[in-house]
Amino acid sequence: MPSEPLSLQELYAPESACFGCGPANPQGLRIRSFPKYNEPRDGEPKDGESDVLICSWLPSSHHAAYSTFVNGGVIGSVFDCHSNWAACWHLMRRDQLEIPPCTVTGDFQVRFKRPTTMGEPLLLEAKAVISKGSKVEVEATLTVDDKVTATCHGTFIAVKPGHPAYHRW
Repeated sequence: MPSEPLSLQELYAPESACFGCGPANPQGLRIRSFPKYNEPRDGEPKDGESDVLICSWLPSSHHAAYSTFVNGGVIGSVFDCHSNWAACWHLMRRDQLEIPPCTVTGDFQVRFKRPTTMGEPLLLEAKAVISKGSKVEVEATLTVDDKVTATCHGTFIAVKPGHPAYHRW
């Protein structure tokens, strides 16, 4: 029987206690990010992993803001971690690294398009759109029931030795 594939977090940071994406944090959100595979063209086989990361995450009732809608701060946390991993993934591919560089959030902005309902998986896609040196800008979308409910744009920075987040993976 095939086993479920490991997320980037489980593969590269299994001991991470990050609230949003740490596999080792039983009280965290524990999002799981995966490379999206390019769609085949004209009947050709898949041509491999892309820079796009995907995530499907189902909020629990305690993630509600009110009634049946997800809390905006929780949405921000999901965007922050998933986008951060998109920056790591991009740097790994760009620089041909075997392990992800430790990145931190420089800034990110979330734009809410409509309320995000509970009860359905939140589908996220994130992709590096600009990278220069250690800085990567990422754009991400959150979709529920085929409707974009929020977008995010952020800057993530690979840190060097001496930074408190260095080698946190």
